[in-house]
This record gives sequence, structure tokens and C-alpha cells, in this order.
Amino acid sequence: MEGNETEKIRHLLVVQDPKGQRTLPLLEATYSLGRDLRNAIVLYSPSVSRQHAILLRVTIPNTDQYGFRIIDGNFQGKKSTNGLSVNGHKCLHHNLQNGDVIAFDSHTQAKYYVITNLSKQIFSESCGTGDLSNFLSGKVNSLSHVSKAIMENINFEAASETALARLASFPELIPNAIIEMDLAGRVTYLNPAAVAQFPNLRQIAQEHPILTQLLTAVKNQAQNSFVREVTVGNQIFEQSVHYLPESNLIRTFIIREITEQKQAELELKQRDRLLQAVAEAANYLLAEMNYDLAIEKALAALGEATNVERVYLFQNHPHPVSGEMSISMQCEWIKSGAETSHSHWQNQSYQTPGLERWYSKLFQGETISDFTQIFSPEEQKLLMGDNIKSLLFVPLRLETQFWGCLGLVECKSERYWSKHEESSLITMAASISGARQRQQVEEKIRYQAMHDLLTGLPNRLRFNDILNQGIQKIIQPEESIAVMFLDLDRFKIINDTLGHTVGDDLLKIVAQRIRDTIRIEDVVARWGGDEFTIFLPRVTEIPPIIQIAKNILQTLEDAFYINGHELYISSSIGIALLGKDSPDAETLIQHADAALYYAKNQGRNNYQFYKESLSQKNPELLKLEKNLRHAMKRKELMLYYQPRVNITTGKITGMEALLRWNHPEMGVISPAVFIPLAEKSGLIISIGEWALRQACIQNKAWQDAGYQPITIAVNLSPGQFRQPKLVEILTDILTETQLKPEFLELEITETTAIADINFTTVALQNLAEMGLLLSIDDFGTGYSSLNRLKVLPFHNLKIDQSFIRELTTDPKVAHIIQAIVTLGQSLGLRLIAEGVEHPAELEFLRSIHCDEVQGYLLYRPLSVEQATEALKNENK
Repeated sequence: MEGNETEKIRHLLVVQDPKGQRTLPLLEATYSLGRDLRNAIVLYSPSVSRQHAILLRVTIPNTDQYGFRIIDGNFQGKKSTNGLSVNGHKCLHHNLQNGDVIAFDSHTQAKYYVITNLSKQIFSESCGTGDLSNFLSGKVNSLSHVSKAIMENINFEAASETALARLASFPELIPNAIIEMDLAGRVTYLNPAAVAQFPNLRQIAQEHPILTQLLTAVKNQAQNSFVREVTVGNQIFEQSVHYLPESNLIRTFIIREITEQKQAELELKQRDRLLQAVAEAANYLLAEMNYDLAIEKALAALGEATNVERVYLFQNHPHPVSGEMSISMQCEWIKSGAETSHSHWQNQSYQTPGLERWYSKLFQGETISDFTQIFSPEEQKLLMGDNIKSLLFVPLRLETQFWGCLGLVECKSERYWSKHEESSLITMAASISGARQRQQVEEKIRYQAMHDLLTGLPNRLRFNDILNQGIQKIIQPEESIAVMFLDLDRFKIINDTLGHTVGDDLLKIVAQRIRDTIRIEDVVARWGGDEFTIFLPRVTEIPPIIQIAKNILQTLEDAFYINGHELYISSSIGIALLGKDSPDAETLIQHADAALYYAKNQGRNNYQFYKESLSQKNPELLKLEKNLRHAMKRKELMLYYQPRVNITTGKITGMEALLRWNHPEMGVISPAVFIPLAEKSGLIISIGEWALRQACIQNKAWQDAGYQPITIAVNLSPGQFRQPKLVEILTDILTETQLKPEFLELEITETTAIADINFTTVALQNLAEMGLLLSIDDFGTGYSSLNRLKVLPFHNLKIDQSFIRELTTDPKVAHIIQAIVTLGQSLGLRLIAEGVEHPAELEFLRSIHCDEVQGYLLYRPLSVEQATEALKNENK
């Protein structure tokens, strides 16, 4: 028999009604009695009321014991029909004592017993005894071993008023624990719920967590009521405390258990820390240009938020010896005081028994999470070598490629990993993979920006870098540097007659032949088109330079066999040496270019060194200037159109008119060559007016053909912009062509705009009043600012293509471009980026919400026919 189980007082009600007799243990705080089947105790008699009476449990003052009071009627206070009789006397309520007989009608009654010295088992058996009086008097032989039952007459009189007062608020009935304590620390009252929930509370009193520091807390509170949290074992409760000064009592009420709530709050705080760490890490991975440094910062943020021993970042790679897929640690974060394990995780083959399962799970995108002791013996051996007790690993993926894994490691204790930690780690893995992808894209863009994609040679930008570095490395005074400028004779004829495919193949073979001819330390670059530059470092004599030039000329004279064609070309080479006439990279290249033109004038297929006399005006330029005067009359000038595209919709929103000169002998000449001649000679006024008129005529023709109306943009040269009759000329052109002014856009360069800001302001205001669109071209090259230009009535701003070209080579350029876009849009300008040649450049511009783009990636400059076809495709 357990402890003091037989000392417990137990309560029985023996009910006798037309259906017979049954014994009921009274275990609850309240019972309803009546004929309605929904009553707790059903009385099977038609003359008993539907709800005839109520039994209420009443605690005996200053004890843990209780008795029962019976009340006539229901919970709403409605009396029964027949009334209530206890021991033959009518009453409205009665505090029951052992042996009391309760009569409900002539056929239905109940007897109330209070017994002790019974075990729980025998108490249960007594409830099934038919004649309880025989059992209690010890006449049942089977129960003779039980101590004599004690029938106690519990005296309620002293407790009657207190009990009734408590019954008014039903403290005995509610399931929440209620405790009273006086200012001496004595427990004066416990309701049944408190006794059941905290069985030893009365014995240990103030030592119990529910009452610990309660007197001190009451004294320190300014108000008589407050709420506090208490912890009992592994449970947390919300406790309401009321000080009753009139009776010098402290009454506490256990409002609710909040263990799960507190756990949820802790998990929420941890989740918030993890989310903040993930956001912080994502910011590092986006903003930090150094990928390795960004990874270190991201892992540190994650490690501190999760409070783990270590954070690992592994990368897959072929094993350096066997070639098997292996794993090596790329980066590790360790908590302060912990030891690194970097050397333990290098070149671990996935084919080893401890890692085979890992590769399979991670490859399929699954998480690895458990205690080390749960893993296989082989895996345990691998992990215990690093003192790992529990881990959480998630895969790193780039699209469909599994390239590594990210992991949290605990070495001091076995740790259960929450769903928040797992989801945060997965999110972090996605951010790291995104950063890796951006790094690869940036490296690709950087390579593409520094190399010619057709030949694989360094491009103009890279060549300038190499040349500048070479100049800075010169130490010996006898050393010098030579630059060769080479272009191909007759290349244009081959390209035009046999097509660009043959022309491209020819350029690739030319590049390879030059590479095979020069020295190992020399560098050849494709300058553009059919032009190549060659850097010769550490030269001390002229003869070796001459020999290299001759070798190049000779190797290019040999036949080229391409797609069934036997082709022959020649070349011309200009050479400049570093010296007082050519002291820097820019001058060296200019002088080598001048020497190249001189070589062409000497009959081509030869080389020429730069001489100071070549600094005088180039005869070739004199010839060009002379021919330019007749170009319009001979209809050699033409307009090409380069579409401008909305970066969001991909639709063409406008065309930029680009002037070209189709020279009968020299072919198409770039405006960079003849525009300066036209400016200097004054021809730009008439040429510019012709270009404006042709652009307006063509735009109106497209509109009349039913194509979606677009703007046509025309560049105004400095001389053209400053001519006094510009407004008058534009008015005449718009009138003649019947093109509405909102479809004509005028572009002036930033340098032109800031040269005379007062003149520019007046001139642009006059043009804006005409309804024309105004754009500032090549922004960023004139060393001005948007704040300086905000007074001017521009509608559009074009970001200079030099910024776009340097987007991937100079980390600061991306921030400059974003600043231009942000400030420009804040001033109400539409932002247009020109010179976009690579997809990554387009994606970056889209990410910073640039409005429109223009460049070879989307459209090259198009002839009228090609531009018309492009507009036709827009309407499909």
C-alpha cells in the first residue's frame, strides 16, 4: 500500500431510485442531480425535478480536506418541485455529514458517507458493494482485513460563513489554483485545484516556487495587484497576485501555464536572430565586391546567430591525384577559443565509406542532420576525428549543379537542430550560391571586357593596361618599348564579297599567325576591326624590331585556305618607340597609328617608324577633308538607325540616327574621323541640317506606314548647337516633313552643355518650348554633375558607354552608374544606357531600374531597310 494512501478521506454517495441502488465516488468539485439525462447524477424517477439539486465541494478551513454541501434547485437558482429533505427535515441547503439521508421524493433517496483507512483499490471495490452499511460495519468477510472504517462527522459550522463567501466566486469549482497566504508566510487557504496541482505546497510554504519571494514582491510593488511569472520544475506559470490589506492576506491565482508560450517566444527570438543574420549575410554577399571576404562575413553572421562551435563551407572538386569527386573546406568560421579543423577537411573523396551516403543525399538536395552517434561507424570515425558531436549540412546548388555544402557543427554537446535553423541555413546556402554565380558572371564579364571574343586576344582596354604596366617596369636606361600598329590590306573586299563568316575566320587565323611569329614576352591585341596592336617590351636595338615586323609581313603574305577559298592579303605596320617624342602609352599608340597611315601612303605591305615630321597634318586627313566637301552632293553620306529598347518590355521606343560616310575608295568611314574635320572646316552646319531633315523624313514615313510612333534622336555637334538659326532651321524641317515635335529628340553632349551654361540654358528653353525632346549625351565624361545640370530642361540622360565598358573591371563603376540612375530619376529624367554589349551588363542595368538601353547586345546600327524590318517585327 502506497505511502499514506489509507489516510485520505474519501466521499461516497449511495443513490436509491426505482432503477435500483448504485454507489458513486464523489471526486469532482460539483454535481447536478435530477431526472434529466444530462445531469452528472441521474435520478430515475418521474416525480423528481429535471434538475433537482446541486452538490458543491467545500474546503475545510486551514486543512487540505473538504466536504460537500447540497443545495435545492439548479445552477440558475430555480427551486425543485418537491423540495429537498435531509434526515427527514425540509431544507434549502445543507452541509452534509457522514450518514446523512437525502430524500428527493417518496421513491428516491441518497446516503452520504465519509470513509478512511481504505486503499484506492478497496475504495473502488466498495463503490460496487450492494449494501454499503454491511461493508462499513465490517460484516463482509472478503474485506475483513481492512481496518475498521472511520465515519467522521465533519463540523462545518465554524467554516460556514467563510465557505459560503468563497462559494460566491466559486473558487472551489474552477480548475485554476488559488492560494492564500498571510503576512507571516502561513498558507491559509488552498482550493482543490491548488491541492491537486501543487500537493506539497502547504508543507513547504514559502520555499515553494509559487510562494518564493512573494512577500518581498508585494512590499516592493506600488499597487496591490500585479502579475508575475514563476517556474515550477520544467513548467512556467503566469501568476496573478492580489494583496488584501483589510485582511492582511495575499491571494494568488494561477492564470495559466505558459511553458509552451515561453518556448515559442524563445524560438521566435531565435528565428528573428536567424532572419537578421541571413539578411545581414545577404547584404555582405551583395555589397562586398571581394567574394572571399563576403563569404567570411556571411559565415560569421550565421555562426554568431546560431551560437554554434563552427560553420563550414565545402566545395566539390576533382581529387588532385585520383580525379574522383572530392570535397575540401573553402571557408571556416569558428567560435572564439575553438580550434580550426581546416586541415582535416581537404581532398576528402566522396568514394570513401564515410562520405558515399553524404554525396547521394546532398546531390538529391536533401539535408544531413543528426547526432554523430546515430551515423554509421565509418561516418562516426570521420566526424570524431574533428570532435563533431552533431551537425546540420545543406547542399549548395547552382541551378542543377551540386557544387558544395554549407554546415553548422557542434563539438561540445549533442544539439537538436530546429526547423528555423535548417530553413535559415538553406536560405543562406541559396544566397552564397547566388554570390558565387555573380562572381562567375563578373569574372566572365571581366574577361570579355578585356578580351576580343572572336580571336581571344586582349582588346584595346587590356592592351592599354599592359602597355602602361610595361612602361612603369622599365628600370635600365638602355631599355625601351616598341608599339606596332597593324591593319590588313584588302580585308574589306574579302569581308564584303565572301561574307562575315569568312572574314571572321580570316581574322582568327591572322591573330594566330601573329602570335606564332612574335616573341614569348610580346603581346598582340585586337584593336578593332582588322587592326592589331603589338607590344614589344625590353627592346634595346632597332634591328630585332625590324626583323619582327618583316616576319609578320611575311607570314601574312602566305595563302589562307578558308571554306574552300584560297585568299591572299597583305598588311601595313606602324612602329613607335618610347622616348621624348612618345613619352607615354597614349602618345605611343597615336604615333604608331600615324606611322601606319604613312606606311599605307608608301604603297602598303610595309612597315614605317614614327618620325617627328609625321606630327604635321596627315596627308590622308587632307584628302579626306577635300572629299568631305563633295560627300553630300555625291550622296555618299547616309544615316543608320540604332534602336533604343525599353529594358522592361523589350520593345523599341526610339531610334538614334547615326551619320556614316561611304567613301568610294576607303569604304565606310567612322564619324569619329570625319566629324572633327567637318567641325573644323565649318561643314558641320550643312551636314547636320541634312541629317536632321533625313531623320525626320524617315520617321514620318514609318508613321505613315502604320508602325508604332517612336522618337528619332539626332546628335547636335557643338558648332551646330551654337548656330544662331538653329530654332528657325528646326521649325522649317518639322513643317516640311509634317513630323510632330514630340517625335524628334535632340542630343547634345555633356561637354557641350557645360561649356557655356548661360547660353545652353536659353537655347534649351527655346527648344523645349517648341515641344522637342532634349537629351544629354555621354553623361559622365564632362566632369559635371546632375545638380549643376538640373536647371536645364532635359528630358533624357544617356549614360556614357565608357562606364558600361568598365562596369566589370572597376568595382566603383557599378556604384557610380547606380548613383547616376537614382539621382537622374529623382530629377524626373529618363535614363538611357548606351554601349550595352553583354547580357550581364543588361541584367545589372535592369536590377537598378534603368529605363532604356542601346547597344550591340540588342541591335547594331541598322540600314533603313533593316530598321524598317525591326519595326515590322515589333507589330507582330
